[in-house]
Parts: sequence; C-alpha cells; structure tokens
Amino acid sequence: MHRLLIATRNRHKTGELAAMLGSDFCVEDLTAHPGLPEVEETGETFLDNAILKALGASRHFAGEQLVLADDSGLEVDALEGAPGVRSARYSGEGATDRSNLALLLARMAGVTQRSARFRCVIAVAQGGELKASFAGACEGKIIEAPQGESGFGYDPVFVPAGETATFAELPAEVKNRLSHRAKAMQSALAWLRGL
Repeated sequence: MHRLLIATRNRHKTGELAAMLGSDFCVEDLTAHPGLPEVEETGETFLDNAILKALGASRHFAGEQLVLADDSGLEVDALEGAPGVRSARYSGEGATDRSNLALLLARMAGVTQRSARFRCVIAVAQGGELKASFAGACEGKIIEAPQGESGFGYDPVFVPAGETATFAELPAEVKNRLSHRAKAMQSALAWLRGL
C-alpha cells in the first residue's frame, strides 16, 4: 500500500481525492500535521500554485513520503476567465464558499453567455523535489441560482457538459468520474501505480 500526503486542510478535497485513489493508497492530509506552516498561493497559474503547495509540504518530510497537491478553480468565459486562480479567495479577505458564490452570481446577473470550466492541476513532490504534474478540465455552464446540497465551492451553480444537474446534485461517484479533479487524477493515478 502506498502512503500519500495530500497537501490540503480541505477535508472535502481530501475525501474526493481519497475516493479516486482507492484502497491501494493510505491517504492523510495536513490536518494530521498541524505544525506545518501554510503555503501562500502566490502563483499566477494553477500549475504554479500546485507546485508551491506540493514542494512546501514535501520539504518537511524525509525519504519516500510522496506529497500530492492540487490547485483548481472555476474559469467563466463571460468574466474573462475569472475567478480563475483566485477562486477560493474570489470575494476577498475572509472569503467563504457562500460569499464567493454570491459574488459570482451577482457578476453574472443578466449575462446570457454562461459557459465555464473547472480546471485542476495536480503536482507530486518528494523530498522537496517536483516529480510530476497532471492537468484536467471539465467544461460546463453556470446556472442562475444554486441547486443541490452536496459538493463544495461553486458546485451548486456548475452544470457539467452533457448533464442537467449541478455538481452539487450529482451523486459523488458521478462527479468523481466527470470532474476536472477526476481527469487530472486519472493521469496521476496511472503514474503513481507505475512507481
């Protein structure tokens, strides 16, 4: 069984990634290591931030410990790609899922062009060295009002292409097959199993 540290304190993200990784992996996240410092996401791209997080955490572990970090977000075409890499902090200091969602919907009010995508980049590091990176995207659209109770972030307003329900309405196993994170993880998983 492979041990893998997910460089996040977001339990929703850890749960999704652990489900995608399956029983071949023993997964923990940064909540198991409260003394580790926060990594400031100063990158201009999802790749930059994923690498910052993976390297930042992996420097604190010697030997064979693999660290996986992802950076992901929503890109809305009518908003010129916003919120993009600022998705988690879209509504400013102290942003929450609710405040980010409210701001997005306010900026989309009256907009008819509602195409968007979730994008994810995963970086894997070991001993302070980047080992690999993987990317995935999920095309879809933004609806006018939140629907569904599952998921997190922008899931209640994002309907993936080919579906009629939001990520917050779809069963976890469906979301974990269609999502940007799932697509990036498929490539990462193939690489991890080859180690």
